[in-house]
Amino acid sequence: MLANNILVQAENISVEFHNYTALKNVSLQVQRGEIVTLIGPNGAGKSTLVRVVLGLSNPQHGQVLRQKNICIGYMPQHLSIDPVLPLTVARFINLSGAKKNIQLILEEVGIVKLLNRPLQNISGGEMRRVLLARALLRQPDLLVLDEPIQGVDVAGQYELYELIAQIRNQHGCGILMVSHDLHLVMAATDQVICLNRRICCSGHPETVTKHPAYLELFGARAARDLAIYTHHHHK
Repeated sequence: MLANNILVQAENISVEFHNYTALKNVSLQVQRGEIVTLIGPNGAGKSTLVRVVLGLSNPQHGQVLRQKNICIGYMPQHLSIDPVLPLTVARFINLSGAKKNIQLILEEVGIVKLLNRPLQNISGGEMRRVLLARALLRQPDLLVLDEPIQGVDVAGQYELYELIAQIRNQHGCGILMVSHDLHLVMAATDQVICLNRRICCSGHPETVTKHPAYLELFGARAARDLAIYTHHHHK
């Protein structure tokens, strides 16, 4: 039985594929109103852990506890759309089947002006916002974002991170976010988990970047180049 403020809790998760250990004894929890970010190199097991948390994969060892009747919104890393498919942003949003708060969500993520555009003709940053809107239409308790700044320029990355922080504040949902873009980590993140098939270290971003395990994994240069993004409210 989970405490009311804990949305999901993974306990001692181990996953193996054909004698390859993808995850070993990994634990995490996400509380309501909390942002937890997974960082790590390619092949660290971040996407595998997300699939386990979502219930799409079963671990060989360990368990995942989810709050009863929890609603999870998921923003995938990639979405392939056939270039000849006549699909506008509006049609893609309507395919979600959502009936409530559609206009409010579209305004919140800033995609109202895109509704009549073909989905194949929008930019990478615009696509991330469209996928974020689809996830939010479920009115999730937990929002899972797999590499939310994938294919977005630096200015767009700052804007998306700021939007994610605003969503957490306004909706009160928990957020589990995945990133391997180590040059930018939100200071608004409550906890960073550094993963390389096992948890190397965890804590606030500024703490993690000074941890010996982080320095061993990514090197001192990566630590120096890591920029801590500070969220500022616009007045």
